[in-house]
Amino acid sequence: MWYLRHVNKVRLSLNLKLSVRYNHVHLKENIKRQQISKVLIANRGEIACRVMRTAKKLGIRTVAVYSDADKNAMHVEMADEAYHIGPPPSAQSYLNAAKILDVAKKSNSQAIHPGYGFLSENVEFCEKCTNEGVIFIGPPPSAIRDMGIKSTSKAIMSSAGVPIVRGYHGEDQSIERLQAEAQKVGFPLMIKAVRGGGGKGMRIAMTEEEFLPQLESAKRESLKSFGDDNMLLEQYITDPRHVEVQVFADMHGNVVHLFERDCSVQRRHQKIIEEAPAPGLSEDTRKAIGEAAVRAARAVGYVGAGTVEFILHRITHEFHFMEMNTRLQVEHPITEMITGTDLVEWQLRVASGEPLPLSQQEMVRRGHAVECRIYAEEPGAGFLPRAGTLHRLRQPTPEDNVRIETGVREGQEVSVHYDPMIAKLVVWGRDRNEALAKTRAKLSEYQVAGLETNVNFLLRLSAASAFVFGDVHTAFIPQHEAELFADPDEHLANLRSIHAALGLLLNSQRNDSVTKNWKGISVESASWRPNYQLKKTILLKFNDKDIKITVEYDSAPNSYKVQVNDGQWQQVEALLRNTELGLQLTTRIGDVTSNVGLLTYADELHVYDENGQSVHRIPRPKYQTGSDEDVSSSQNSACSPTPGVMERILVAKGDKVVKGQPLFVVIAMKMEYVVRSPRDGVIAEIATVKQGDAVGKGAQIVLLEADS
Repeated sequence: MWYLRHVNKVRLSLNLKLSVRYNHVHLKENIKRQQISKVLIANRGEIACRVMRTAKKLGIRTVAVYSDADKNAMHVEMADEAYHIGPPPSAQSYLNAAKILDVAKKSNSQAIHPGYGFLSENVEFCEKCTNEGVIFIGPPPSAIRDMGIKSTSKAIMSSAGVPIVRGYHGEDQSIERLQAEAQKVGFPLMIKAVRGGGGKGMRIAMTEEEFLPQLESAKRESLKSFGDDNMLLEQYITDPRHVEVQVFADMHGNVVHLFERDCSVQRRHQKIIEEAPAPGLSEDTRKAIGEAAVRAARAVGYVGAGTVEFILHRITHEFHFMEMNTRLQVEHPITEMITGTDLVEWQLRVASGEPLPLSQQEMVRRGHAVECRIYAEEPGAGFLPRAGTLHRLRQPTPEDNVRIETGVREGQEVSVHYDPMIAKLVVWGRDRNEALAKTRAKLSEYQVAGLETNVNFLLRLSAASAFVFGDVHTAFIPQHEAELFADPDEHLANLRSIHAALGLLLNSQRNDSVTKNWKGISVESASWRPNYQLKKTILLKFNDKDIKITVEYDSAPNSYKVQVNDGQWQQVEALLRNTELGLQLTTRIGDVTSNVGLLTYADELHVYDENGQSVHRIPRPKYQTGSDEDVSSSQNSACSPTPGVMERILVAKGDKVVKGQPLFVVIAMKMEYVVRSPRDGVIAEIATVKQGDAVGKGAQIVLLEADS
């Protein structure tokens, strides 16, 4: 594949190029080239694994750090050394700068790679590394400070000739001043944490009435995530595109951009699918936005990998500076795919004092790349994150054009304490259409059980007509909600129910395993018994609907007549096989043959096909489920929508509340969820939980007095 060949070519010529440039520019006397032979990765999950792969390729030893929750994690297993740094909460482990620096010195690590998130944009940590003689693989503290404080960065960008959005970026953070400035800017209004990023500490106030509640919520979340609750206010540009530029700079004054990425389609202000290059831009616009990003980097004396983010008007393609992320981005692999580079290798070389491997003139963009973030979350419930055990995790096989960036394996846990990302699927194609087609094909290969994921949603999103056309923007998901959250059509729903029922039936008979041959396929199967009961009725639930599937055994082996509810009978040939990938069901209905994956898990039947995953539930008898009485009616109680940690309870027993009034706040995976009263009423009971206590999904926290 092109980008791999290009990486090898660049790598083979790298030493010669660096030697030539070294002699040509006579490196500045104050730049000391330092050999990095051991690096500590101050992070976890897929990014820690990603950094380790490149470090090992370069012969650099790796040191991992881990919390109690991560003692068996993949990044711990991959590292040459691993050190425990504390309990699961980030503040006591991955944000414990003193502990991490102590591990760096104890392990004789010359450098720390912060990954993204956690301490990656913490200026105090960067300064401590410098003071302790440890290389911080990132920009200098001054650049992090200037770009991390959004009000400062806006002023610097304006002076550098980079377009900015109008708003309030002042130091006076009194509620009265913020409210007055909000009225000046006008509504709708964006409220953003000064030190924010990743969608945290960000709220939109559509009206003046919404401003104070949204401001308070943003402040709380920002304080929790960044230890700072200062805010800036900006005009909210309705439905813009989010286009960002990858920049890279060295210690010798060289700055380049590696083209742009489009990250417009988001939920909760966080990206879920990214692509490079951005679709539909003219070459003039690409050139202008790339040059603006380089000016931004030069303006703060930048060194290392960074991303300059812009808001881009959907129609005119005018762009305005939004922020600069002074670290490696989650979506950096798509830039690597279209440029044939390894950005982590660049980071390590630049941090050692080497000049950039390529100049702007040598940079080549080729093909199109797409990244999908696979999350443990429930799209149909507002993309609420989920935590728990991955009882099944089968991912696509990596290929030349396909990368799977992950930090978890089957049987491991997605923790309530951290981001719910399971993996990143990264695909390259010769053009956008090919890249999207490959993306959909690879998404359909995911098989997950134990936690709900967004894989089905990503399949629908990547196939949505407007997305395929390239009409992307930040309001894409709510604007296309009907298409993206639609139930499967009746034909597909019935086919999946047939597969689930036959899979359940045939799997239950596997104890009498005999070898059968069907249409030339030799298999181990117990799917047919002579003189077996001629008719079976199977009851399932699918999308909260009761489904009745009736199966009649035919006289021929592996042949059945099947009826869904009271519909027409269909002739079906079916075989169940045990493969390396698990149970595989092959069916033939008419002239259509289907191969689907199957998994039985608890009282669920999972069917994996080209349209994603469907889950059928096997109804349990009433004697197993207990009373029919609904003691936790949603109209009488308020429950935690997700596993998380109790942040605040806002009411007391006996309080009168009105519908929609906030009752309590739960923090889950660094996001804040405010739970509101389902109706007017009086608080009857409050669960015995306090701030910092763990709560499970569905845990009843507040009970209202019975409605008289």
